[in-house]
Amino acid sequence: MQYPDSSAIPDYLSRLRLDGLGFVVLGAGDGMGRQACHALAQAGARVLCVDRDASLAERISEEVRGTPLVADVTQRDDVAHVFETAQQQFADRLRGVIDIVGIAQIGLLSDLSDTAWNTQFDTVLRHAFLAIQIGGAALAHAGGGSLTFVGSISGCVSVPRQVAYGTAKAALHHLVRCSAHELGPAGVRVNAVAPGFVRTPRLLSRLGEEFWDRVAATNPLGRVAVPAEIASVLLFLSSDLASYVTGNVITLDGGTRNVAALPAIV
Repeated sequence: MQYPDSSAIPDYLSRLRLDGLGFVVLGAGDGMGRQACHALAQAGARVLCVDRDASLAERISEEVRGTPLVADVTQRDDVAHVFETAQQQFADRLRGVIDIVGIAQIGLLSDLSDTAWNTQFDTVLRHAFLAIQIGGAALAHAGGGSLTFVGSISGCVSVPRQVAYGTAKAALHHLVRCSAHELGPAGVRVNAVAPGFVRTPRLLSRLGEEFWDRVAATNPLGRVAVPAEIASVLLFLSSDLASYVTGNVITLDGGTRNVAALPAIV
């Protein structure tokens, strides 16, 4: 194999650029998805903005001069259509997928119905399987690229009332590791980020400031993440700055996971 000169100094900023390259964002319409679209577009990428909500897909595509596409990514035919569209639009310039999709079913294990459990795994895991199987093949055909998923701290540690969500996210994390191994020879990198609580529009509409204050009090940085902070790492993982990063789940929780829930010694 031919290696570049190990002593050469690369243009690091250019390795962050994505000029003219095509990216698919699943769950593009709001929150972390919307910020990811802006991050990619600012780096020069062309973005296919996929959302189940047509109005949200249209809005974000107008903001970033991308292309809107409405799809239910838990359905195989819809995911196939997404990547057929991406291949038609970007051809061999298709370079990546960022997948934000995943809504939590909140509740105790003892209260979960079969329907709620199955819906959680469809929303978090099935669509990721389809994105990797179909999208990974499209990226391999185009010469390689990156698949980047939003997991969750709930898939790393136990979070109260998130047993179904956390279990599905843990499975997603392992799917990322296994598929990175399988797709690596084709030049396709697969990674995930695992945020803690993030002040997304959906959660802000549901949870009051008292809740956010309580979460911030457990955080070494003394605050909660905003969507742009997650999108920043998604951009890094999508760029050539992360060319040797695959099979990783990067925790983005402000250090919360490192803090034991133990009383102080006085």
